[in-house]
Amino acid sequence: MLIFALRKGARAALTVLLLVTFTFFILRLTGDPALSMVGLDVPPEAREAFRRKWGLDQPLWTQYLIYLRQLAGGDFGQSFIGDRAAWDVVAERLPKTLSLMGITTIVTIVIGIPLGVIAAVRRGSWIDRAAIGVSVAGLSLPNYVVGIVLILIFGVGLMWLPTTGSATAWHFVLPVATMATGDAAIFARFARSAMLDVLNQPYMRTAAAKGRSRRGAILWHALPNAAIPLVTVTGLYIGRLIVGAVITENVFAWPGVGSLLVLSVENRDLAVVQTIILLVGVTMVLTNLTIDIAYRWLDPRTARRDGAG
Repeated sequence: MLIFALRKGARAALTVLLLVTFTFFILRLTGDPALSMVGLDVPPEAREAFRRKWGLDQPLWTQYLIYLRQLAGGDFGQSFIGDRAAWDVVAERLPKTLSLMGITTIVTIVIGIPLGVIAAVRRGSWIDRAAIGVSVAGLSLPNYVVGIVLILIFGVGLMWLPTTGSATAWHFVLPVATMATGDAAIFARFARSAMLDVLNQPYMRTAAAKGRSRRGAILWHALPNAAIPLVTVTGLYIGRLIVGAVITENVFAWPGVGSLLVLSVENRDLAVVQTIILLVGVTMVLTNLTIDIAYRWLDPRTARRDGAG
């Protein structure tokens, strides 16, 4: 297990380095920040002064090595706007995004997994068909479409809920509903598929033959074994959750990291964009690393298969 974890950790570190490198060069090759921050209607000397101030007049590889050295020391660079530390700019928005994602995750799991389990247990019934229909609809509709529809119905039409900002608990309702719609559908479909596979296993028939009630067999035998495949969904879910947060925050003017990313890209605030992408990338890499290790621990057969291969 230790060797496996070290090998995965080395790959994760390489992935983060490649992400940092790709982001750094792409941002600088797609446009000049001086044009966005200073403008075209100023003398060229002003733009040159801006480039000298932020080190953008140096060769690209020199800028890259300086950036890596800064990262190694925990320095994420300075924002062009206000000359503030990029990490401070991101960190002050982070709690809003984390609270939105946390509540969405709870709602997603509470709705998605039970819906998938019930659909599998009642396979072929109207409940199963309804669950499949809801899942397909949830996966088919983009977040911005769901968000706009919810705004039109509950914000503009009925005027029940606020549509922008994050001042009160009521402001969470529409953004969370927007994100959880598709996310719950993912968990429902995977939970249904995993449960159907487990319910057909011989040990379920053995449990029934020993007199175990159907509810007890599902609770003590089916659910723990169905949970193993669901672990792999977490990586997909985290990625979808982050992307959904970026879209949803902009639809509802939520003051989080997602809306900050769009604003920073528009202004070509390089340090802030790099910090956000690095934060997201590290989160994704660590999530997948944890899933790989957890899956190997939950299902020792994977270790034997790796050894055989």
